[in-house]
Amino acid sequence: MSGDKSFIFKLILLIIFLVISFRLFNLQIYEDKYRELSQNNTVHLESVYPSRGIIFDRNDSVIVENKPTYDFYIIPKQFKVEDTLEFLTAFSLTEEELNLKINKAKRYSIHRPSIFYREMDISSFSSIQSKLYNFKGIFHTPKPARSYKKPILSHMLGYVSEIGPNQLNLDSSNYYIQGDLIGTSGIEKSYEKDLRGVKGYKLKLYDVNGISVGKFNDGVEDKLVSNGRNIKISVDSQLQLYVEKLLEGKVGSVVALEPSSGEILAIASSPSYNPNILSGRNFSKNFLSLQKDTLKPVYNRALMATYPPGSMFKLIQSLIGLEENLVSYDEQVYVRTNRIGDLAPEGMYDLSKAIIKSSNNYFYNLFRSIINQNKNSSTFVDSRIGLDEWSNYVKMFGLGSNLNFNISATNSGFIPSSNYYNTYYGTNRWKFSNIYSLSIGQGELLVTPIQMANLAAIIANRGFYYNPSIVLEIGNEKVPESDINQVNIASEHFDYVIDAMEEVVRSGSARRGFKKGLELCGKTSTVQNPFGYDHSGFIGFAPKVNPKIAIAAYIENSGWGGRAAASISSLVVEKYINKEINRTWLEDYVLKGDFIDEEDRE
Repeated sequence: MSGDKSFIFKLILLIIFLVISFRLFNLQIYEDKYRELSQNNTVHLESVYPSRGIIFDRNDSVIVENKPTYDFYIIPKQFKVEDTLEFLTAFSLTEEELNLKINKAKRYSIHRPSIFYREMDISSFSSIQSKLYNFKGIFHTPKPARSYKKPILSHMLGYVSEIGPNQLNLDSSNYYIQGDLIGTSGIEKSYEKDLRGVKGYKLKLYDVNGISVGKFNDGVEDKLVSNGRNIKISVDSQLQLYVEKLLEGKVGSVVALEPSSGEILAIASSPSYNPNILSGRNFSKNFLSLQKDTLKPVYNRALMATYPPGSMFKLIQSLIGLEENLVSYDEQVYVRTNRIGDLAPEGMYDLSKAIIKSSNNYFYNLFRSIINQNKNSSTFVDSRIGLDEWSNYVKMFGLGSNLNFNISATNSGFIPSSNYYNTYYGTNRWKFSNIYSLSIGQGELLVTPIQMANLAAIIANRGFYYNPSIVLEIGNEKVPESDINQVNIASEHFDYVIDAMEEVVRSGSARRGFKKGLELCGKTSTVQNPFGYDHSGFIGFAPKVNPKIAIAAYIENSGWGGRAAASISSLVVEKYINKEINRTWLEDYVLKGDFIDEEDRE
């Protein structure tokens, strides 16, 4: 009897062993099948991208907003389509491109999702939305992209692009992942942390067909997205639009400031481009095309291009001479035209007439008085002392610095000092005769358009300025204004120079830009250019009392300053102050852009 019980017990153990072995055999042999079945309800962590902050102008008009785009992901193990042609058409792919994408995804993982198609626009998405159920193993997530409601200000706004490997390596916050967009230049880059917001995520369940079947754990573990902060900038978008219109077909730049605050009202570089072409799937192709353009449309001339200031610099020379008591308001001197090339006639001049007529020979003599004040018996040492004192004066006007403007790369220009000439000629081996071209704003002097607009603001303010700025508010918080910068020159000297600048526009070289009631005060430059026609330059402000706008313009290869630059500046000032243009003849002249007379072409 005991033997029978032992046999039955052993038989039961054998049966149990065989059942377990068979089960293990099935699990091992059909492992992929059970893995796939276990993923009938797969949990995916999906990033929820924040809406990037909107950018408004000074009048609360939208300049930059967001548009919906969609990224598509593929799970190779689940991928299946009934109609391959329909799928290829939906995503504008060839069969070869599709196979490359699938193989790339498989190398990453056959079970985990990887990017398949980036930034499909809303129009394309709407056309294929009803077909997505037929595409198994494909799912999508919304992803905001930049949209430029007003296609202006491309150089200052900058652009966003897909983050690169180097940027990912430098991201100590671990905020970004491959495929994310990041501000790459301009305001978009400088205020990236404010504009980008904070990503959220959702845990979603997908069935074996890649179709969403709901939230995981009722969304309890989801993280809410936090949208980016809006930014308000100082630019007047209507004025900016007009400036860019005037610059079409020309090479150069215009910068306009509000003197009382340093706020930038308009800043344009030409040629330019529509910023919308650098948003979306075609970014790389369009950016490469812009880079290949020989006119450099991505180059921000307003901040980076350097030019000799030319005759506009005579305003600074005048103020230094007055402050140093080297010239007085009514002092008359006879000026000959035998020292330096001059269009002004020979004759008696006071300082005001010299500014109005732009007498090169008058300022040659004045600059010599500034440099050689007999502070040392050696002519060479005396020139060195005088130049360094002159250089310090010039730098008080913000020249030779980037004006603490850090939104984009900014050139500081160049103001020579004795160290420069010591290196070039040798210590104490140079004198006034080696540097006299500085007297009329030529030679080694280099300035940028934004520096010259700031110079116009300094004169308008009678001796002080705020560093140029462009961002007014971030979120609901106002950006603090910069400290005041004082120029140590008596305010009455500025009044004297301003009276002369008013006459320059009324009857002098800038008379083409005169308009009764506008009270534009300015100074032109015909900037020597060894590579072609001279550059046309102008700085000015209006009105004369309580000025509202200061402006600088450089138009390359356009000849006399009184033509292109003065005309454009006058129209911009009229547009800002009067809100409309009455001088259609001047507008037509500028838009036509034919600034070189036949005698200039010879």
